[in-house]
Amino acid sequence: MPNPVLINLTRGNLVESFHRGAVCIVRAEGAPVVALGDIERPIYPRSAIKVLQALPLVESGAADAAGMSDKELALACASHNGEEFHVETAKAMLARSGLSVDALACGAQWPAREDAARSLAAQGQLPTPLHNNCSGKHAGMLALATHLEASAEHYESVDHPVQQRVRQTIEEMTGEAASPQMCAIDGCSLPTWAMPLKGLARAFARLASLTGLSPEREKAAKRLMHACTCEPQMVEGTGRFGSGVMRRLGAPAFVKGGAEGVYCAAFPEQGLGMALKIDDGMKRGAEAAAAHVIAALFPGEIKNADEIYDMTLTNWRGTNVGEITPSEALNETIACLRS
Repeated sequence: MPNPVLINLTRGNLVESFHRGAVCIVRAEGAPVVALGDIERPIYPRSAIKVLQALPLVESGAADAAGMSDKELALACASHNGEEFHVETAKAMLARSGLSVDALACGAQWPAREDAARSLAAQGQLPTPLHNNCSGKHAGMLALATHLEASAEHYESVDHPVQQRVRQTIEEMTGEAASPQMCAIDGCSLPTWAMPLKGLARAFARLASLTGLSPEREKAAKRLMHACTCEPQMVEGTGRFGSGVMRRLGAPAFVKGGAEGVYCAAFPEQGLGMALKIDDGMKRGAEAAAAHVIAALFPGEIKNADEIYDMTLTNWRGTNVGEITPSEALNETIACLRS
């Protein structure tokens, strides 16, 4: 049975396109508060769980040993635009480990922010791995490798001590097995393990409520979420949805997207974790769905979802030609969050 439609796109009087998907919101212990679509099917969370991947960096003492700032910790959890302040921060993180850009295994990528890419091209320069949206995560993992006295070479390998620590952390936080059969390679060359949305939402509920965490992990979780919500521009950057939400709401909302239409979030005030996946992989559908969930959770701060995500469709002349709307199924399912 296909997943339900979560988001519609109308043009004129017709629904022109739609996005199917699934969304799960849970407390750290207990049944889902919201369950729409197939929340048991394993999906690759991609970059939506970078905060989980960064937990070993902090709880091991590696972040303290390297003297990392909130900006650097936020970048370790980031899918950034490749703006100059992102690049310089990633470079500084590497320097703290005595390493250069050559140590990064993420590959070179043009900045996601168009003006940053144009500026680079205008200077006759090509992008480096520092411009890769995952360079902060990789710099953090290299700091962990240095702290563990493990080789910086092949730190991206699934068998490297860094990735083994990350894998164990993800399993403990989600309550799901990161099995070899469900392991693939992410866009930045790191392992990614497929997990059900239910388990991913549980992990973020544990971040939100700090339930069932060791003292070291509790401190690490608090520190990373504090860094990200205090320095949201480091997590994504100028004009990005997640950075905008965290800038607006602050500590009550930690949100992070991943490739192929994935979004995860932790809401400490409610003790809730969210995970959603849009079947067609489009960021547009994922961000629109996430915006409606977040608006439902914070009715006092956000009157309508279009305050945090542009739900209008315009043509090249700027004419309003349509809109992005939640499906009836999504609206009915998240209605319980508004009470």
